Amino acid sequence: GIIIKLAPLGVLGAIAFTVGQYGVGSLKQLGMLVLLFYVAVAFFVFVVLGFAMRVSGFSLIKLLRYLREELMVVFATTSSDSVLPQIMAKLRHLGIRDSTVGLVIPTGYSFNLDAFSIYITLAAVFIAQATNTPISMTDLLTILAIALVTSKGAHGVPGSAIVVLAATLHAIPAIPAIGLVLVLSVDWFMGIARALGNLIGNCVATVAIASWEGDIDRERAHKVLNGEKLPQDTAQSELSTPHA
Repeated sequence: GIIIKLAPLGVLGAIAFTVGQYGVGSLKQLGMLVLLFYVAVAFFVFVVLGFAMRVSGFSLIKLLRYLREELMVVFATTSSDSVLPQIMAKLRHLGIRDSTVGLVIPTGYSFNLDAFSIYITLAAVFIAQATNTPISMTDLLTILAIALVTSKGAHGVPGSAIVVLAATLHAIPAIPAIGLVLVLSVDWFMGIARALGNLIGNCVATVAIASWEGDIDRERAHKVLNGEKLPQDTAQSELSTPHA
């Protein structure tokens, strides 16, 4: 509790250091970093994941509408762990076999961190450019390879990305680790897109794998995504409605 209460002072100190060391103009560059990250995650979600959903025979927009309540919770908490039970229940309600949901979602929560990997690589490149550190193509590929490993299992705790980023930077001696304070002040804003991107990626992965393996009731899934009432849903609502 003490750490949580004092955390805002740490962020204030990070912002103060950034402005004092690099000037007020650095805030503009940090804003551009946040904007670029949101654009990158949006591109990945709507283009890459949207294509995967289309190949699977479903609409990404309808899936996002179906999961809107969980996405709002993740938006507020910056952690996809907060909606794990609800997500699994909704995917089962969608018509996906329980064994597939039980395998893909927990595994994806640890290994399928799409937005997290985008963040690590983008932040490392930003720190290198901000500190005038030249990086070669070999360094870029090394950052990518290391990020694919260090990002695993680090999604559950908001703010854990800084620890993972520090581990990534220590593997690239050319990039000064002190550059962490540059992104510390905007990490919370980027954490929103990180959590949303990770959650959407895992849900799409579950639908895609279920579609490829034939573990999804397509007729039921289309009805649920279209907002149609299923027979059991109607019966359940009647049972839950008190009679006069």
